[in-house]
Amino acid sequence: MKNTKLITMLCLGALIACSPSKKGLEPTSEQVSPRERLIENLRAIPQKGIMFGHHDDTVYGIGWEFDEGGSDVRKVCGDYPAVISFDLGEIELGGDKSLDKVPFEKIRKEIINQYNRGGLVSLSWHPRNPKTGGDAWDVSDHAVVKSILPEGENYEKFQSWLGKVNDFILSLKTSDGTKIPVLFRPWHEHTGSWFWWGQNLCTTDEYKALWRMTADYLNAHGAADQIVYAYSTGTEPLDQASYLERYPGHDLIDVLGFDAYQREDKDFFLKSMDTSLSVIDSIGKANHKIIAITETGYEGVPDSTWWTGTLLPAMEKYPVAYVPDKPLPRISRSSLKIRKHCSPPISTYINNIIHNQINHVISSCRDGACPVSHHLIISFKAKTSWNNFKKK
Repeated sequence: MKNTKLITMLCLGALIACSPSKKGLEPTSEQVSPRERLIENLRAIPQKGIMFGHHDDTVYGIGWEFDEGGSDVRKVCGDYPAVISFDLGEIELGGDKSLDKVPFEKIRKEIINQYNRGGLVSLSWHPRNPKTGGDAWDVSDHAVVKSILPEGENYEKFQSWLGKVNDFILSLKTSDGTKIPVLFRPWHEHTGSWFWWGQNLCTTDEYKALWRMTADYLNAHGAADQIVYAYSTGTEPLDQASYLERYPGHDLIDVLGFDAYQREDKDFFLKSMDTSLSVIDSIGKANHKIIAITETGYEGVPDSTWWTGTLLPAMEKYPVAYVPDKPLPRISRSSLKIRKHCSPPISTYINNIIHNQINHVISSCRDGACPVSHHLIISFKAKTSWNNFKKK
């Protein structure tokens, strides 16, 4: 995502639970790795429905922060989202909090909780600029990627950063020692130039080498059977050739995705969404890959029926796998005014999306910095609940 704090992202797709059934219907860990089991489930989801996700869902929300069991989606829908995403940005610095100011111990705990519920976790990583010391959006130097590749001046530093990511993923285990698989989506939106790994900040070969180096390190240091890799462009590619221009390889990538936001022009958004979905659908079918809309949203959400009236029609003819939703900035309780209007109880796992929304009318943001008018969370009606699905 671009560094836009007020964007609400909705990710729609088919993501799947990875925790084994208590009935023992799924293969044992000796037969199939957690990663392989997750991939099998991901491939099956589009035949059954669409999964809804929410970024940082269980760590903060509208008027609360770090509450035990907290979840805006649960408050609205009666169930936790099937997919929760977290960002590991700044884990490379060795601190105790992410760039979203969430303690890594809290993230670890919530990943385990999500797994135990039968849900899936997606991890992104926006590391700081290893050459300048700035954040991930610092694009002041065009040789950052080159500097962290073998023989670069920041190679050893970046290897240590990868080590911290690896250690975190290896720590993701249940109380009985079961390894938890995650979707890992680094180096996204590289077809734009707002991150230090973007289109105009490195060559095609350098970008591919960055991906290879990242995966090779994690796979070689024990995390290979816990990671499903997702490749995520923006909507800039208009055909298969441009989408695959910096693609690191079918042997590495499991999920094909893209990030897409509506800014103002609805027709342009719908056209670019359809083009991107058509591109990844064709590549996915030809190469047996899972496809997903990895980020989406509408700045300020001025259209109360955007999810059902715009987004759903744009994607429902494609076998999309999953979509996480990005929350608004955390709001102080003292400045929060909420008006809720909700129709029937809803489940996270959806076969049908209906036109009922929750309106959170917010008078002012934390520190009075962002006059947001409202935040919408879509409502869902399901034939099969997520908890029932995960047991099959």
